[in-house]
Amino acid sequence: MYDFMQTFFTSLTGQIVTALAALLGLLAIAGVTRKQDRNSVKAMVVSAICIALAMALSYVRVFRMPFGGSVTLFSMLFIVLIGYWYGTAQGILAGVTYGLLQLIADPYVVHPIQLLLDYPLAFGMLGLSGLVGRRPGGLYMGVIVGMLGRFLMHVLSGLAFFAMYTPEGWNPLAYSVVYNISYLGVEGMFTLLLLTVPQLKVAINRVRVAA
Repeated sequence: MYDFMQTFFTSLTGQIVTALAALLGLLAIAGVTRKQDRNSVKAMVVSAICIALAMALSYVRVFRMPFGGSVTLFSMLFIVLIGYWYGTAQGILAGVTYGLLQLIADPYVVHPIQLLLDYPLAFGMLGLSGLVGRRPGGLYMGVIVGMLGRFLMHVLSGLAFFAMYTPEGWNPLAYSVVYNISYLGVEGMFTLLLLTVPQLKVAINRVRVAA
């Protein structure tokens, strides 16, 4: 099954199908924005820009793990921001869209459920930032909540489908936790440090007001 799925998602047909699914996800962001038509379009356009920036930065890797996952140059932040600006539903849809694009760019697939956990569901969880966006310190909390959601999806995937790679003497769950936190934790800390820059916080909150 691994060979078939890996071949499909690296083929032109597989990439076209996945790209169309990603496009539907982007259009759905406008559909769930229950405001004026102009605001719906604005949400879709801003989300598209953020997803494009996230994709570009995902190629700037500090280091890459052997079985998937890497520390990138703040790529996840742009998906978190969509949830922070427009709400949970829009954030999750943007994350799912981004996850599908990641599936086109760098697929690592061994099982259909693993595909769902590691791509659309994992990145969709970054949109959970919208759950805490209105609270004091919501931007920082949004980063933490979103990354914890993504972390949980990857841990479940690792436990179910990559347990064979567990080193001798390790518990599969403990190994999956350590493996995934070794890169998500690093990028999360870098992202939180970036958000302490006053000018960046001001710019992010200005966009939120305009949104």
